[in-house]
Amino acid sequence: MGGGINGSGGAGASAMDVYLPRSQGDVDDDGKERRTGTVWTATAHIITAVIGSGVLSLAWAMAQLGWVAGPITLLLFAAITFYTCGLLADCYRVGDPATGKRNYTYTHTVKSYLGGWHVWFCGFCQYVNMFGTGIGYTITASISAAAINKSNCYHWRGHGTDCSQNTSAYIIGFGVVQAVFCQLPNFHELWWLSIIAAVMSFSYAAIAVGMSLAQTIMDPLGRTTLTGTVVGVDVDATQKVWLTFQALGNVAFAYSYAIILIEIQDTLRSPPPENATMRRATAMGISTTTGFYMLCGCLGYSAFGNAAPGNILTGFGFYEPYWLVDVANACIVVHLVGGFQVFCQPLFAAVEGGVARRCPGLLGGGRVFRLVWRTAFVAVITLLAILMPFFNSILGILGSIAFWPLTVFFPVEMYIHQRQLPRFCAKWVALQSLSLVCFLVTVAACAASIQGVLDSLKTYVPFKTRS
Repeated sequence: MGGGINGSGGAGASAMDVYLPRSQGDVDDDGKERRTGTVWTATAHIITAVIGSGVLSLAWAMAQLGWVAGPITLLLFAAITFYTCGLLADCYRVGDPATGKRNYTYTHTVKSYLGGWHVWFCGFCQYVNMFGTGIGYTITASISAAAINKSNCYHWRGHGTDCSQNTSAYIIGFGVVQAVFCQLPNFHELWWLSIIAAVMSFSYAAIAVGMSLAQTIMDPLGRTTLTGTVVGVDVDATQKVWLTFQALGNVAFAYSYAIILIEIQDTLRSPPPENATMRRATAMGISTTTGFYMLCGCLGYSAFGNAAPGNILTGFGFYEPYWLVDVANACIVVHLVGGFQVFCQPLFAAVEGGVARRCPGLLGGGRVFRLVWRTAFVAVITLLAILMPFFNSILGILGSIAFWPLTVFFPVEMYIHQRQLPRFCAKWVALQSLSLVCFLVTVAACAASIQGVLDSLKTYVPFKTRS
């Protein structure tokens, strides 16, 4: 990991790039493999990364925040993410946006503009979040896989039947699949998987929206309020505070794609300048996902009210049509196979880039090392997912860890450095105020989500608890 942060090579290219010679017509301006990405592939990567497990928790988040704060929070997070991602995209090249020196990863970008402790802090936040997202996606995929069996059980045996499932077997199965896909050499070869995953994310989000709308029209299952869950009725005062902050973390997780923005941008062909293409892709990706988020969150809340389940498609507010619930959950599993790779491939490349520079002859040019270490990585992810299957709390922790430092702090600091803004000028004050507010939200969301995990651990027994 250290080599991936500080070395001159890029974590956006795998260790294999070090060993395979390219013909001159196949290389880019830096001698690496020629990039072929377009605004459409970048948008697919964004949608794959953004419309993930986070969308499933938005009805629950809306139930904690209510009709006023809920939609406003979604729109604010979308606006902040769009703005700061634009700042970050402009930092991909140092100097001229078309011919300047390329930064292959987020941490290389931070090193080019800020240096010092910022590089290590960025690497820590980025790679810890990638690792944690792998756990979160594994948990979500296994819950959705188990929900398919539960849905069939409820349909054939009745809604009052005990149809609980042990998710450990599903977690292991997902891990085996990821151990295979993790052998794809680098991020550039994921475009086809991202397109499939993006189609899957549209599919299950559309199903969730449609079923929520139908439930709202036919027979809403709970009452909604302007302020969400009611103190003294649904929750006590302390729970209201903790759950509100945890909901903010869930919304932050739903927009946490800045973590891999530079890695996505590094797949884009040039000309045109990568920052222009990335801004278009960001606008398309964020506007599309925000539309789905508003529909899923608001319609899910209107369907279930203040008792909305933590996961709208696996909490079984929907029982029928059971086959449609099955299709939606199958789409989630397929999507998260791709989403896992989009988040973890940059981490793989960072480690392998460092190993390649330090030990260029290691184990047959890196192929054996890649096989062993990536398989071990997936095994650790799988084990931790079995030990901590807490959906909403884990999403809240991941969202809070990624949101402030990677979505706000570093883009703001690099923009200030790039534009040489004088301290205490109007724009400097505005940007630093935005960063401070987002930092406070991050701290509150992280604390609330950790509290949620601690509460869950009081009753959870590893390998025995069923869902």
